Amino acid sequence: MIHPPTLDLESTPGGKLLPRGEKMKIAEVSERYGLSSDTLRYYERIGLIPHVNRSDSGIRDYKELDIRRVQFIKCMRSAGLSVEILVEYMGLVQQGDGTIETRKEILKEQRDRLATRIQEMQTTLDLLDHKIQVYEKAILTTEKEIIQAEE
Repeated sequence: MIHPPTLDLESTPGGKLLPRGEKMKIAEVSERYGLSSDTLRYYERIGLIPHVNRSDSGIRDYKELDIRRVQFIKCMRSAGLSVEILVEYMGLVQQGDGTIETRKEILKEQRDRLATRIQEMQTTLDLLDHKIQVYEKAILTTEKEIIQAEE
């Protein structure tokens, strides 16, 4: 079965982001996803978001698929993927089914990097928890000494 180049974005979790046929202006997308309008324009300029349709007055009208792209990009950037990797990936998406295996490999590689980062962060979190417990024990010991001295 041949899938359209939007396969990746249509297969992301979640329901409809917009009521059927509705569109969002750049300011609304910016507010919803916490990205500046300049960032959204930059993403469009470098090809992360393919050309967004414009109204007769030249204002960008983000459709459901455009918003899914923004959501995907925001999620991947939050996970630490570079803009360069995303540009490569989105370029492959635009090329269609012939690039599915390459896209999958990019995602697997990025997933492995993220899993390593999560492990490193968990180690740091464990260390912080330990240090906090040490301080809490020290505070309790000091409080007990103060109470005993007052008795």
